[in-house]
Amino acid sequence: MALTPRLDLRQSQTLVMTPQLQQAIKLLQMSNLELNHYVEGEIEQNPLLETADGNEATDSPADDPQPPEEAVKGEVLGPTLDADYDNMWSSDSVGDGSGAAPSEPWRVATSAGGDSFLDLTPANGLGLRDHILQQIQFGDFDATDMVIASHLIDLLDEAGYLTDELTGIALALSCGVARIETTLTKLQRLDPPGLFARDLRECLMLQLIDRDRFDPAMDALLRNLNLVASGQLEELRRRCAVDTDDFAEMLAEIRALDPKPGLAFDSDVTQTIVPDVIVRQAGDGQWLVELNSDSLPRVLVNRRYFARVRTQAKNKGEHEYLVDRLNSANWLVKALDQRANTILRVAAELIRQQEAFLTHGIEHLRPLILRDIAEVVEMHESTISRVTANKFMSTPRGMFELRYFFSNAIANTASDGAPHSAEKVRQRVRVLIEGESLKTPLSDDRLVALLRDEGIEIARRTVAKYRESLHIPSSIDRRRRAR
Repeated sequence: MALTPRLDLRQSQTLVMTPQLQQAIKLLQMSNLELNHYVEGEIEQNPLLETADGNEATDSPADDPQPPEEAVKGEVLGPTLDADYDNMWSSDSVGDGSGAAPSEPWRVATSAGGDSFLDLTPANGLGLRDHILQQIQFGDFDATDMVIASHLIDLLDEAGYLTDELTGIALALSCGVARIETTLTKLQRLDPPGLFARDLRECLMLQLIDRDRFDPAMDALLRNLNLVASGQLEELRRRCAVDTDDFAEMLAEIRALDPKPGLAFDSDVTQTIVPDVIVRQAGDGQWLVELNSDSLPRVLVNRRYFARVRTQAKNKGEHEYLVDRLNSANWLVKALDQRANTILRVAAELIRQQEAFLTHGIEHLRPLILRDIAEVVEMHESTISRVTANKFMSTPRGMFELRYFFSNAIANTASDGAPHSAEKVRQRVRVLIEGESLKTPLSDDRLVALLRDEGIEIARRTVAKYRESLHIPSSIDRRRRAR
């Protein structure tokens, strides 16, 4: 058979991830903080984008009566949920921000003015380093002490401990270990007591010395702190050579001390979780679901500025650049609007599915998986997973991550009983252990039996896993600590 060249025409279909689609997927799984950073970067590099609270009218021609279009408004809020589960999401249920109620039972909630949902102003406190330096300035420290003290302060961890070896510090400062120890002794007298300790025993000892409560019995107790952790209190009392009453007072004193004195001066500002979705109950008992407008970026496409600079383009390259920037700006506004609506639809369906949890508590949390939501809102499971990643919902029962509402099902032994959610069972394990007798703590096998009596079919290893996730020790350790 001879090999000859030939020309064939073939047709095929392939799925291609365009750059716009990739960016839309990326925006969907961003938290609001990440989204704001991303939008700020886009505004910096795109002259046609600006924030909604900016003064866009200054760049607009006076004879153009039309304002800039394509605004992503944070006031576009979600529908209200009735108790009737037949009320499904409708695209017509998203209002235009005017607050008018649609014909369906879903209502549009309006934002509560311009006030911030949460007060995020951090408190300005004195840091640990500044607190120590203030005391050094008025203490008995010479020039050499000041240099050594400054170095030791930098080596403190967040709890106020000095974890580096003194030999290494002396080598770094080119001085003797004895000189380091002299300065360290002075620093250990500063307020609060316990700073610059090298371990837990020394930290507690410094605090007892400050209270004039350090004696041989306390010294013996601090040297055997491991017996406290293991629950061998009778052996510890014997080593301290004190009677039962004195031993109880010693333990009470130890527990009143601060094992991490440096944390009281932690200068790191705790970041408050800002909810992406807010859920509240109306006066008629309906649940209102809305996006948190305070955390959403507000973006405008300034078409007036585009119309003006387009006429001043000097060549084809400049014209193509402006058109590309306009398309990019339009796509970003559309992507932000689509992201907001997608989050709203998923959150609304979550609340519809878990309405009993909001009304009655954790005991009524239903088992739920991604596929259950995906089928109702007609999206792929991967989309639901991206929507619920790094998103938080504020409800009357507290702040929850969206993924909190998803829980695996645990079988119900009752003939007509509905399956239990894993989170509900986990909290039930905690309640049972909290109500146990200190003398006879519940073992994992006993917990399994009690849960089965309540209609919850569960394995012993699953109970142990839930107990460990709650940071609850085993029954043996709990019995030891109760002695």
